[in-house]
Amino acid sequence: MRRQVIITMLALLSLAVQAQVGQSARVEFETQCLGVEEDGSQTLRAWGFGKKKKDAVEQAMKNAVRDVLFKGIKEGMDGCNLRPMITEVNARERHAAYFNKFFADGGKYKSFVSLKDENKKKSRESVQSSLGTRWSVTVRILCPKLREQLVKDKIIPQVP
Repeated sequence: MRRQVIITMLALLSLAVQAQVGQSARVEFETQCLGVEEDGSQTLRAWGFGKKKKDAVEQAMKNAVRDVLFKGIKEGMDGCNLRPMITEVNARERHAAYFNKFFADGGKYKSFVSLKDENKKKSRESVQSSLGTRWSVTVRILCPKLREQLVKDKIIPQVP
């Protein structure tokens, strides 16, 4: 009887530890505002995940553009657009073909991302896990140019 109680206690303790580890492994890495330039572009710190550093950095750039387009930037310094560039409900699903092509590897999104503000020694951080590495990258999103392209492609209406 005593043995069963000990085994049950150990099993419950093991489940509690796994739940805590699972929660800490799912920490969200939000895109943060580092500043806004005079031309309207936003300097951001974004995170990406991948097996290789190159894949993680590319994913971070995609995540930064996605957040500007669909979520807005709520973390970090004041000044970045809190509202997303695309406010239409279900725009990502409605224009799925456009955005799948836009965010494809080496897609159009890259022409709106600049790594010019990045200091290679200080700007990139990594967090490793058994599945791969999460890297942070400092990027500048060329918002006016991106907005102009979305208007041209009839994804968002032109603001008078």
